[in-house]
Amino acid sequence: MNKIDLTGRCAVVTGGAQGFGRAITERFVASGAKVAIWDFDDVLATKTAKEIGDAVSVVKVDVSDLAGVEKARDATLKSLGKIDILVNNAGIAGINKTVWETDFEEWRKVLRINLDGPFICCKVVVPSMMKQNYGRIINIASIAGKEGNPNAAHYSSSKAGVIALTKSLGKELASTNIAVNCVTPAAAKTAIFDQMTQQHIDFMLSKIPRGRFVKVEELASMVAWMASEECAYTTGGVFDLSGGRATY
Repeated sequence: MNKIDLTGRCAVVTGGAQGFGRAITERFVASGAKVAIWDFDDVLATKTAKEIGDAVSVVKVDVSDLAGVEKARDATLKSLGKIDILVNNAGIAGINKTVWETDFEEWRKVLRINLDGPFICCKVVVPSMMKQNYGRIINIASIAGKEGNPNAAHYSSSKAGVIALTKSLGKELASTNIAVNCVTPAAAKTAIFDQMTQQHIDFMLSKIPRGRFVKVEELASMVAWMASEECAYTTGGVFDLSGGRATY
């Protein structure tokens, strides 16, 4: 494991109770940061925090609820004193169906959590980063946002939106010491697979030249550098982690 110095930094990781979010939280703590997990499943998040250690705290929040996110920010600022790093990781896959078979409310649910959530968290947290003239924002998008997976239009569209949000916010903050970037991983074997059909899982794997899914630790390694002070020049960038599926 390469040494990344996040000593003294305070981070928020949404959806940090499991999967990518837990791996990122563990890597941040190993690098010297304190982490507030923002998660709707506070029972699982609390269990995760206890397992990782005293550097992790938990705030129960629905990232698609503006008022709730504002309360989560205030609670985090009170407990940690600042927010240096924001990782927008919380997300759902949704049901695998064609566009014409997808229920509109299912579409809205996925977009609400996967796209509205990162927008709301950025909207709420950025002003405090601007006051301290420092911040690192990492949005967890997906290769689906570049490629568009069949039978997952809601998920693919939400992640394409996250990529565009990253580029727009990165340009808006380019004159500050706040870097905004996103990563587009291939799928990993996490709990999100429980929401997918085996046919869809097999399809995703067939598209990866590496011949395997990404490991959560591999994503956490990339995110840790993106969250560091060394990542000072790139902003509005899209970091690929698709095992060769996308080369752009």
